[in-house]
Amino acid sequence: MKTIRLGLAATAALFASAAAPQPHLSTAVLAGGCFWGMEAVFEHVKGVENVVSGFAGGSASDANYSDVSTERTSHAEAVKITYDPSKISYFDLLKIYFTVAHDPSEVNRQGPDVGPSYRSAIFPQDAQQKAVASKTIAQLKAIGKPIATRVESGGFYPAESYLQDYVRKHPDARYVVVNDLPKLAHLKRDYPRWWKA
Repeated sequence: MKTIRLGLAATAALFASAAAPQPHLSTAVLAGGCFWGMEAVFEHVKGVENVVSGFAGGSASDANYSDVSTERTSHAEAVKITYDPSKISYFDLLKIYFTVAHDPSEVNRQGPDVGPSYRSAIFPQDAQQKAVASKTIAQLKAIGKPIATRVESGGFYPAESYLQDYVRKHPDARYVVVNDLPKLAHLKRDYPRWWKA
């Protein structure tokens, strides 16, 4: 009898957890230079559930590292961020994007990486995101900030698996040490309430 009660309790717990409402997740797609650093920054933001490195814009047929690196496609290296808007807003993600994840004043480059695939661009996933992105860019320009970031449209295509989680897998790589680890330090220092270890 005790076994049956335990079994029923476990079954009830299973149904209760299955019936519990899941958080409504949203997606943001942001381009800002090499996706390694962008991915690393947003992986350390509270409320972000998942980050995937990839390519935004362009077509699916040539959305791979080899083709995009030729700078003859119309893709941008980008990240797809899955986040819980009850924990962090799209505007707050953009705040981190503009102040930590990349330099929005650079045109078709970020640091040592040069070419249109390294451009600063936001790929809104709906009309509300487009309005927030456009308004944020306009406000930054109105206070004299040199913003090269564009609002664009287009799909997102995940990069090859060996390019995912690059900073976590290669924390001692020279490129990562020079270009990406300082961004993580900046996020932790300037936005401690959003920092996730």
